[in-house]
Amino acid sequence: MKTIPSIVATLAFALSATASTTLPLKGKLVKPNDSHIQYVGRIVTSNPDSYRFSYPGTSMTLAFEGTQLKMKAKPGSGYFMVQIDQAEPFKVAFRGERDSVVTLATALPMARHTARVMYCIEGYEYHPEFRGFILGCEGRVVDAPALSGRRIEFIGNSITCGYGNESTDPADHFEFETENHYYSYAQLVTRALQAETYIVARSGIGAYRNYGGPKTGTPEWDMPSQYEYTLYADHSERWDFARFRPDVVCINLGTNDLSTNNYDTKLLKQGYKKLLGQVRSNNPQAKIVFLCGSMLKGKELEICKTILNEVTDEAHKAGDSQIYRFDFTPQDGALKHGADWHPSLWQHEKMAAELTAYLRTLMQWF
Repeated sequence: MKTIPSIVATLAFALSATASTTLPLKGKLVKPNDSHIQYVGRIVTSNPDSYRFSYPGTSMTLAFEGTQLKMKAKPGSGYFMVQIDQAEPFKVAFRGERDSVVTLATALPMARHTARVMYCIEGYEYHPEFRGFILGCEGRVVDAPALSGRRIEFIGNSITCGYGNESTDPADHFEFETENHYYSYAQLVTRALQAETYIVARSGIGAYRNYGGPKTGTPEWDMPSQYEYTLYADHSERWDFARFRPDVVCINLGTNDLSTNNYDTKLLKQGYKKLLGQVRSNNPQAKIVFLCGSMLKGKELEICKTILNEVTDEAHKAGDSQIYRFDFTPQDGALKHGADWHPSLWQHEKMAAELTAYLRTLMQWF
């Protein structure tokens, strides 16, 4: 496995990422339901002591005055990216059976600080739970910075998740260690536009047929079957769409539907239309953009473009003028590949630059 060493950085002495599970906890626990914590993403909040989520990009932000900060989570929750103030972001892990507390910052100057923590992998295996922040004895929470008011929803597959983008060898296969959604095109666009983004994405998922599925589709596991729920593959809670009203929804599917030369184009079109109906009914004021790319090529790329153009044109004729199309430049290897031929970090940067320019104009977000 080849990885990019510079992608996980820490400050020389002020920040650290070490587990602390054997010593008694000291300090002030800021519980998940504290109103000072600012959340982004689909989260189950029924248990005030432990918030559950599964999609990458789910984040929690805490502003505080103090010199140190720790984070508490369910052991085995997986990987998070952390940024303290404007310092270089770094990765922390909850991997072991007893890893429940990780130190995020020590020896900070006694002043106001902002900690942003983002889940950077897919949680379908780890079932992550956030259980709060821990301040030093001298610390206190303050109000988090206000959000910009710009809201995006990304619906996608492994490309949106950031599958294998920390690998530089296409012969590598999937590992959570080399998936980093923080550096996906979706999050790069989000930061460039200073937006708030909710992610609904899963590797292998399709609009009607998941990767390697039968030609007739995978109706219990495709995106239309999952979109209405808070967690992936868990129908215990329907998502309350009133909790987040995006200004624009970007849908990037089709790569898995058109995989392994075992697809039905009519069913794919039906899947797109079904998902479009769900998105529109739950987000009546949003602009909706169908994306294509960047892994498709040849016949499958042309099929995807043709079907998306047809779905968009039919929506316009039916009276919905707020449906749009955007195509990424297909990857050609010039920017290298990640694991299993997925977009590299550099390809994600190219995709982000293209989409940022498009959305900036579409949304007038200058």
